[in-house]
Amino acid sequence: MPEHLPDRFLNPALERIEPSPTIAVTQHAREMKAAGRDVIGLGAGEPDFDTPDNIKEAAIAAIRRGETKYTAVEGIPELRAAISAKFRRENNLDYPPSQVFVGPGGKAVIYAALMATLSAGDEVIVPAPYWVSYPDIVTLGGGTPVIVHTTFEEGFRLTPQALERAITPKTKWLIFNQPGNPSGVCYTREELGALAEVLLRHPHVWVLTDDMYEHLVYEGIAFQTIAAAEPRLLLRTLTMNGVSKAYAMTGWRIGYCGGPEPLIQAMAKLQSQSASNAASISQWAAVEALNGTQEFIPQFQRLFEERRDLVISMLNQARGIECLKPQGAYYVYPSIRHLIGKTAPSGQRIDTDTDFVRVLLEQEGVAAVQGAAFGLSPFFRISYATSNALLEEACRRIQRFCASLT
Repeated sequence: MPEHLPDRFLNPALERIEPSPTIAVTQHAREMKAAGRDVIGLGAGEPDFDTPDNIKEAAIAAIRRGETKYTAVEGIPELRAAISAKFRRENNLDYPPSQVFVGPGGKAVIYAALMATLSAGDEVIVPAPYWVSYPDIVTLGGGTPVIVHTTFEEGFRLTPQALERAITPKTKWLIFNQPGNPSGVCYTREELGALAEVLLRHPHVWVLTDDMYEHLVYEGIAFQTIAAAEPRLLLRTLTMNGVSKAYAMTGWRIGYCGGPEPLIQAMAKLQSQSASNAASISQWAAVEALNGTQEFIPQFQRLFEERRDLVISMLNQARGIECLKPQGAYYVYPSIRHLIGKTAPSGQRIDTDTDFVRVLLEQEGVAAVQGAAFGLSPFFRISYATSNALLEEACRRIQRFCASLT
């Protein structure tokens, strides 16, 4: 086997992107555990709950019926109908099945949308902190990510003024994620309306709204997606969602979206030459997820809200950490600005949030993700999608680590 590939063998675009930092942290934690280290991994963005039994049984039944062949590229008719009904029932959005697309995960849906629409020179507005994959997918598609930094003081919310400043004649998309990963930020109807007023003044800008954490909202917050808050945006909005988070189906790899039919057809054309279709068994499981009982979702919400409150309380007791209370998702994004410049007992200086999470892992065996991965420093992300006992122990270790810095 050759040790090196020939010059110019790989696509130069790969040099402009990085492997997913969240996946890298999770894999590093696994490797340390396999080597015998006591590691608590708080980097993964997936629920620790099992997929509900009714969904698993639907998949088993599909296997027994022989639903194991290729499907239509854009998804089986039964799933597209279920998604259309879900959009009407839960979001007050009218996307008929012809305007629905199914991909092998939410990331694949975003990838298909951007690859199908971006040309060299196109700009995509990405509020920071952002989910780690947005800028790299934009870059792979030949576009330019325009990062708009939000602030801790404003609760990591994109303001209409900041959005207005970021828009240029080259802007093609705004990627808008709420509840946010990693911040957990949610927007009120009034806040969505204010952003929509800016977008209505710029009809060349489309909106890709990532609603993956829609059902994981707390304290009675009523989630609303932007095309429902402002129906005049519907014809230039791609509303993306999936079953990964609310239904504990991360490994099933089903994402979906609703949007204008010409865009849906373009995405299907692209997928026909890449993944072909999402897995048939997973699609039938997703039909049951959307059409079946939803009674477990409030149970998930209550457990996550309890975990959120536990983590926030303990982190805010750690020296030098400030942690806001997120309204949704299952992450916290604490500030460590008061710890920058400190030194660990090992002699290692904490000059960045990357240093912070690296030394925390080495010293205390807690795996988190640096804020730099999400485009806004100095912060770090913790996923509280794990047991209360592990969260308590992890937070005790973080408290001990912060106290040890001088």
